[in-house]
Amino acid sequence: MLYFLRRTGFFVATLWAAVTLNFLIPRLQPGDPAQALLSRLQGNTQAVNPVQLAAIRKMLGTRDGNLLSQYWDYLGAVVHGQFGVSYSYYPYSVTSMIATALPWTLILVGVTQIASFAIGTLLGAWAAYRRNSRVDSVITLGSTFVGTLPFFWIALVLIFVFAITLNWFPDGGGYGGGSSPSWTWLFFSDAFQHSVLPALALLITGPVGWIIGMRNNMVQTLGEDYARLARAKGLPRRRIALTYGARIAILPNVTGFAIALGGLLGGTVLVETIFNYPGLGRLLLEAVSNKDYPLMQALFLFTTIGVLIANFLADVTYGFLDPRVRRAEAP
Repeated sequence: MLYFLRRTGFFVATLWAAVTLNFLIPRLQPGDPAQALLSRLQGNTQAVNPVQLAAIRKMLGTRDGNLLSQYWDYLGAVVHGQFGVSYSYYPYSVTSMIATALPWTLILVGVTQIASFAIGTLLGAWAAYRRNSRVDSVITLGSTFVGTLPFFWIALVLIFVFAITLNWFPDGGGYGGGSSPSWTWLFFSDAFQHSVLPALALLITGPVGWIIGMRNNMVQTLGEDYARLARAKGLPRRRIALTYGARIAILPNVTGFAIALGGLLGGTVLVETIFNYPGLGRLLLEAVSNKDYPLMQALFLFTTIGVLIANFLADVTYGFLDPRVRRAEAP
């Protein structure tokens, strides 16, 4: 019980620190969002009118007062789930913009993350079970080679081969220009075709880390004393690999998988930018480029909370899977 109470305390303290940093970091960036919006509307060649600048600041709802008063207002807004109006997509609210982009990221990145974890963990365990064999060499060397390839290069190759040369799939976007989001089979079919290449790009490089990590952890685990004792007792090799090897070796992967799932709320900026995919990653890039403080803060906060919750759940899972963790913090 002490272990779980400490993990809860760390979670609350880290969440407060993350919320505070999320408030401070955007305000440390140089530039004025109102001035950036005015320059984008009238062009960089014209001089900025102070009256128009003040009007735009009032329209955007830019908060006045010192930093401390803004911090308290920010905490109150976070508690009530009010993140203001997006500077880039005025007059749409930050919540509506995130709600529009969130399903695209959850479906694309969430499905590929789960598939990558399952494929990588199984292949890594199989390589460790057949270590020093041809299967182990093929899996290890193949994943190492794929891991050296730049992700953007793989994405561009997929676009060139399957979108431009063969014309099998669209080269970008979430759906075609002739359709609009709706609960129809035609739209889902169109959206699926647009998601094939981004998902394939993620699935090519996604399992590499899980394969290497699971293989190395399991090889090390099978060399421990308890695994040797199990072999000395005559237990079947497969049972030793599953019960004594994979169960312990998968623990570091559980932590990494939890962090990956928590981080998917931030989207995948690179893949969504290359494929022009309408997810949270591309939304974050546009918010940073336009100095959209409310949208930046909300996206950073969602990502941070997702990672913290995932870490907390991973710690709790550790406590159930490995009793040694609980005993280490016992009085």
